[in-house]
Amino acid sequence: MERKVPYKTYLTEQELPRQWYNVRADMKTDHRPILHPGTLKPVTPADMTPIFCEKLVGQELNAADRFIDIPEVVRDFYKMYRPSPLVRAYCLEKALDTPAKIYYKYEGGNTSGSHKLNSAIAQAYYAKEQGLKGVTTETGAGQWGTALSMACGYFGLDLKVFMVKGSAEQKPYRKAVMETYDASVIPSPSDTTEVGRRMLAEFPGTSGSLGTAISEAVEKATTTEGYRYVLGSVLNQVLLHQSIIGLETKAALEKLDEYPDILIGCAGGGSNLGGLMAPFMADKLTGKQAPHFIAVEPASCPSLTRGRFAYDFCDTGKVTPLAKMYTLGCGFIPAPNHAGGLRYHGMSPILSQLYHDGFLDEARSVTQTKVFEAAKLFAKVEGTLPAPESAHAIRVAIDEAIRCKEAGEAKTIVFGLTGTGYFDMAAYMSYHDGSMTDYIPTDEDLAQGFSYIPKLPGIQE
Repeated sequence: MERKVPYKTYLTEQELPRQWYNVRADMKTDHRPILHPGTLKPVTPADMTPIFCEKLVGQELNAADRFIDIPEVVRDFYKMYRPSPLVRAYCLEKALDTPAKIYYKYEGGNTSGSHKLNSAIAQAYYAKEQGLKGVTTETGAGQWGTALSMACGYFGLDLKVFMVKGSAEQKPYRKAVMETYDASVIPSPSDTTEVGRRMLAEFPGTSGSLGTAISEAVEKATTTEGYRYVLGSVLNQVLLHQSIIGLETKAALEKLDEYPDILIGCAGGGSNLGGLMAPFMADKLTGKQAPHFIAVEPASCPSLTRGRFAYDFCDTGKVTPLAKMYTLGCGFIPAPNHAGGLRYHGMSPILSQLYHDGFLDEARSVTQTKVFEAAKLFAKVEGTLPAPESAHAIRVAIDEAIRCKEAGEAKTIVFGLTGTGYFDMAAYMSYHDGSMTDYIPTDEDLAQGFSYIPKLPGIQE
């Protein structure tokens, strides 16, 4: 195969973006207001500052500024592992015998092993700047908890991580890495919070959920002086920080005189997909050429493909604000055997609105064994063991490349490789020994989750 472009394309350190891009400023219809759980009125900065850092509240509610400056301290930290490479997947193209050109943006080149550090360092910076003692958070597969532990360790902040119990049991080494950076890791649900004790009583033996872990982390933050809560996905502020991925991707492609026909990202809460597609979505929103956007989610937790577009609580304990999003219901608990971290009951309000309005073109759900089939092929031919989350995007990238072969089309496909899978070996072992199963919730399962969506006369459509 003739290689007209290098395997890896990097920006220079000087080309590292100086601003994040805020897609809300270009959206045709902004997402619906976030509602206070008590009053059901749109939240104000005063409502949010007891939970979040003050500067992050400003970013969360900012729908006007297209670009927001990256603090120099954060940008200097970025330089330790960014710009990250845009990789031409020549070997995967050859294995598939496809005329398609496949690129992936690789975000695994830091100790946390994922893109999560892009927002973690920003949120920790703002907490430190505010003079806080520490922060609390939740984590599913562990990438976010690991990234935040690194960021808090860098700034000398205390960190309490509520890790979904099923993941904590599958991935003890994630816990060890977090503790290396002095974080405290508590399997969730736990007996350390009122919400956790209530969930343990109601669902004995539960493997937990991100919604429950969020409830515990919020409770701990709001009842502990000098602490605030931070979140690794879903929120507007997180998608803002993660726009660094897409900004770098677009700039690297411009160096190669390339533009994607198809852009693919895995979707759980929305941080990776939202960040990757942000500047390309800006093209679409402003009437320019744009890719076909595909969100890929697990069949076991299909919020976009089978969820409802409704106001719902962002956590199981119903202590957080309500967001208008695609949701499976805040009480939905996905199957514990799913290996990925894409198990949140709802989707980012930004991505939900873009999907509802047709700007996010397509959502697909994929089964776990098909995901690991793609992960194994990618590892064999490209030399990187992908995270299960990333492998959802790989699965659909492979499917699209095969379609290009069948149709004789030389499309350019770009996907996000969010991180590495070296802490996910229990899942890989399960795939190899044949014990991995594909769980797809029945309509009855989903109906049970939907029953948790609040009835809000005059608000809920």
